[in-house]
Amino acid sequence: DASLAEANSFSPSMPTSPSSMINQYKFEEEPELRDLFITVDDPESHITAIETFITYRVVTKTSRSEFDSSEYEVRRRYQDFLWLKSKLEEAHPTLIIPPLPEKFIMKGMVERFNDEFIETRRKALHKFLNRIADHPTLTFNEDFKIFLTAQAWELSSHKKQGPGLLSRMGQTVRAVASSVRGGVKNRPEMFTEMNDYMETFSQKINVLDKIAHRIYKEEREYFNEMKEYGPIHTLWSASEEDIADSLKGVASCIDKCCKATEKRMAGLSENLLPVIHEYVLYSEILMGVLKRRDLIQGELDSKVDALASKRAEKDVITEEIGKLEDKVECANNALKADWERWKQNMQYDMRAAFTNVAENNLHYYEE
Repeated sequence: DASLAEANSFSPSMPTSPSSMINQYKFEEEPELRDLFITVDDPESHITAIETFITYRVVTKTSRSEFDSSEYEVRRRYQDFLWLKSKLEEAHPTLIIPPLPEKFIMKGMVERFNDEFIETRRKALHKFLNRIADHPTLTFNEDFKIFLTAQAWELSSHKKQGPGLLSRMGQTVRAVASSVRGGVKNRPEMFTEMNDYMETFSQKINVLDKIAHRIYKEEREYFNEMKEYGPIHTLWSASEEDIADSLKGVASCIDKCCKATEKRMAGLSENLLPVIHEYVLYSEILMGVLKRRDLIQGELDSKVDALASKRAEKDVITEEIGKLEDKVECANNALKADWERWKQNMQYDMRAAFTNVAENNLHYYEE
């Protein structure tokens, strides 16, 4: 990114403290005119004879005319968010739907349903809904509106309605899937480049995810060891009068290092790990979107092949080809627009996460 190269061109008159240097980066500004504000908060535990689950309060404030009220408050559980994501994928198969946090988190990080897990999930669900609200197309999806406004029984009734687009066209998609597996014959060059980009991106972001978790694990082990060493020196000082002050000084120093390390761990777990892992999930979503675009392309290719071999059905197939060409064009345009938007968001999030970690590390080592 060219903007990062400018880091070496600060003028001598610029302040050089870590905070002021970080502030020289100009991030993309938030949209000024927003008409939909969503908050996910107030997690509440529910225990029944069958299951234990958490619900979250979803508060929506809006000035849009299609909403009957300016403010809504509903409670939703994780399964409701999964339903919304699947409906968005059905309605917009070639748009980039934001990822949800996994149903089960990484083993060894936090236990399910403890306060840390619940807060981590709450933040992720909040980000999920606000990314949809900020999307130029997804924000006007009818199922999204129902998710934000319907009471529990209304949402349950809506969920029971007929199958969505992907389910209805499932047979057709499966019929051409085998031909797509071998590669789409007439895929435009830019989508081949997207595929190549995402394969590389997926590999790199997964490596980053593993490294970030390893660093966090090592920091936590280091922190736990320091927590033991401080009290040891304090106890030792009680039996060594001649060097008691020195030992107490070492204990105090270890305690300060311990607090600084704990602060840095919090910075990693709050600002870096979630961002990187979100884009691990995004990489899977992007690969799925590109595959669905290829399925539509594959269906078009199969019809073109059928036209060449079945002249008797030319008129019918020609009409179908025309519709599929329009469909591919719509899919291409939707994906191209969303691709650039996603890349900008990804680069912004990554830059913000890593510059934040850099600043925290500078403060940590100064301290």
